[in-house]
Amino acid sequence: MTAFHAFAAFFMPHLLLAPIALPLLTAALMLLLREDQQRLKIAFNLFSTLLGLGVAVLLLVWVHHSGDPAPLGVYLPGNWPAPFGIVLVLDRLSAMMLVLTSGVALASILFATAHWHRAGVHFHPLFQFQLMGLAGAFLTADLFNLFVFFEIMLAASYGLVLHGSGRQRVKAGLHYIAINLAASSLFLIGVSMLYGITGTLNMADLARSIPTVTEADRGLLHSAAAILATAFLIKAAAWPLNFWLVPAYSAATAPVGALFALMTKVGVYTLLRLWTLLFGFEAGASTLFGSLWLVGGGMVTMVFGAIGMLGAQRLTHLAGFAAIVSSGTLLAAAGFGQPRLTAGLLYYLPSSTLAVSALFLLADLIDRWRNDGAHQAPHEQGDDAPFLSPELVPTDTHNLDDNEQVLVGRVIPAATAILGLSFLLCTLVITGLPPLSGFVGKFAMLTALLNPLGLGASAGTPPSLWSWALLALMIGSGLLALLSLTRTGIRHFWTSHNRTAPVLSVLEGAPIALLLGACIALTVQARTVMDYADSTAQALHTPASYVQAVLSARPVPNPTSAPPAMARPEAP
Repeated sequence: MTAFHAFAAFFMPHLLLAPIALPLLTAALMLLLREDQQRLKIAFNLFSTLLGLGVAVLLLVWVHHSGDPAPLGVYLPGNWPAPFGIVLVLDRLSAMMLVLTSGVALASILFATAHWHRAGVHFHPLFQFQLMGLAGAFLTADLFNLFVFFEIMLAASYGLVLHGSGRQRVKAGLHYIAINLAASSLFLIGVSMLYGITGTLNMADLARSIPTVTEADRGLLHSAAAILATAFLIKAAAWPLNFWLVPAYSAATAPVGALFALMTKVGVYTLLRLWTLLFGFEAGASTLFGSLWLVGGGMVTMVFGAIGMLGAQRLTHLAGFAAIVSSGTLLAAAGFGQPRLTAGLLYYLPSSTLAVSALFLLADLIDRWRNDGAHQAPHEQGDDAPFLSPELVPTDTHNLDDNEQVLVGRVIPAATAILGLSFLLCTLVITGLPPLSGFVGKFAMLTALLNPLGLGASAGTPPSLWSWALLALMIGSGLLALLSLTRTGIRHFWTSHNRTAPVLSVLEGAPIALLLGACIALTVQARTVMDYADSTAQALHTPASYVQAVLSARPVPNPTSAPPAMARPEAP
């Protein structure tokens, strides 16, 4: 066991580079292939994504079994110490986001191999560059490289959102590009102001420097943080900065929309990381700066998303507004600064992301079934109508449908049953109904709201008005989401019995099963996952270990070789 730990301590930190280097090398290799070599590109993309998922799971297991609240891996790619060199850091939060990213990416690329990857050029390299940007954003430990990885991620997303062309897709894609370019400009302005005040962009060094900022510069510091947060709030789809999301995500192809369900979570992740690190209880006069803005903005975002779901008529619009509700819930819960509430949102984050991604894939299949499925006229339905028991004939003792066909005992086509069951599972997770992971995550957050304990609260403190407001909004938004999804399910499944059975390939059904199976696994292993989330939340709200680990990392010394010793002549 000692030898194993010694091997892991030497090897695992170097594995931190793999989630970034692997998609980069894969994308570069695929760019050398001709566009007609699609099968080879599919093979490279699938292999790289699957290998990336394996690496992410390995890193998460290493983090989980370490028992150390501090970051497990601090890697110095340029072999320069912080805060001067590039630093990659792996902790529980970044490991969880890497696994989530790789899982959703695997489902998306599997679904795309059915036919969507052929809708445009360079789909596979852009997909891998997208994964590279996402992984880099989760692993980087300084704001400059966070901006670099954000731009890599966004540049790839510009190509992906336009994949397949079409007037509607181009129009929504141009809006998406414009708003993200504005967000990038705000990002640069905020970073420049922070550097001018503190003289550093390393996150750990910023956390150490903020308490020492003079009162004369405190207002400028808060302005810089607000500008930077605005850029992240745009990416997190917070109201009123989220007008671009639903048109862009619904216009994108189904696998791209499923992958983009992660994009809002990148904004939430960055806000959570920086806010707990820079403005926790160790930030002096800046303690919990912006908390009420996060709580209030998150609540308004929840209201906007829930009303949008209620008014949505298209499945893709419904999925887009569901992503907004999820993002608003996470932002509002993060703003309270309570470890137990943060643990609940960390459990809720992957389950809601998986369900929304699955809903984007389902929307493509259901819309295709609705648009392409031929309807049979009543006179065309004769003795070939499907029945379990052929001897059943329409009589006064049986329930009949509009075409006077017996309802009892009729076979449901397997593909229709799969789509209906998948839609039901998505509804349960998104609305937070038992017994799946959406309910567990919301229940954990509601429990923490009713029993505040942690930063800003002590044992026995009654819930605040903000707590009651968030509690009511979580229940209310879940109810509106339930009404919207139920109405949509009735329209697409209950009233569609005259439609021919959908055609569902394994490559289209397996990714949805993968995503929803992960939600079921989160439910079955709820205790283990919640323990992991608790440890993650405690580490986030006590950032001293993160700061110490990053700033104490030392470069690997250069090998030195002493000149050989001169042989002394023997005495006569």
